[in-house]
Amino acid sequence: MYLRLFCKMKYKAHILLVEDDESLAFVIRDNLEKEGYIVTHVSNGDDGHKCFDTVIHDLCILDVMLPKMDGFTCAENIRKKDQNTPILFLTAKSLTADKIEGFRRGGDDYITKPFDFQELLYRIKVFHKRSLGNSHSVQESFEHGNLNFNHTNLRLQIGDKETTLTQKEADLLQYLIKNKNVLQKREDILRTIWGDDDYFMGRSLDVFISRLRKYLTPAKTVRIINNHGVGFKLVTDT
Repeated sequence: MYLRLFCKMKYKAHILLVEDDESLAFVIRDNLEKEGYIVTHVSNGDDGHKCFDTVIHDLCILDVMLPKMDGFTCAENIRKKDQNTPILFLTAKSLTADKIEGFRRGGDDYITKPFDFQELLYRIKVFHKRSLGNSHSVQESFEHGNLNFNHTNLRLQIGDKETTLTQKEADLLQYLIKNKNVLQKREDILRTIWGDDDYFMGRSLDVFISRLRKYLTPAKTVRIINNHGVGFKLVTDT
């Protein structure tokens, strides 16, 4: 049993980097530390999972192809204990199916090798900024019929069933709720929640919408409607 220690973060985010390519890991860690981040590096998925249990991190960067435990399985194990901490996959795989699988396993974003460090840094800053914003936000909740949603606590309760959402699932549901009964264009959702509207981000949006629809199935008065090729609308019945 690992004792989880609390690391107080004032201005620096603590990043868990799980990468078995020592040269790449050194470059990533060195550059991130120059940017002011605290980086813990391990070289296999099993150690990554154990390290996450030991110290609180603000972001996880996981290579997909790892020894002992692959990145997808590591992410899945992390998600069993923590739905909030963002997970960013590093992948050499360019197939759409592999990227979608990463989102299904609990990932929030991905970046394909080889990549420019500035792109990685930008994605990290987006997650960090969002995390800081959530930590200082006023608790927000939404009730309708037998549904109760709390964005701050990532809790969705429908009747007697309670679900803990990931941060991105909660952000997407909150966005749709704030714009309920109004069709939201795909590109607007992607730019707001994902920060980009490219093809692969669009596919990830479909995955997250599918998840939310599944969660909302027991709801009597709330549902998500798809306007094919245009966007989505969260509808609340009276």
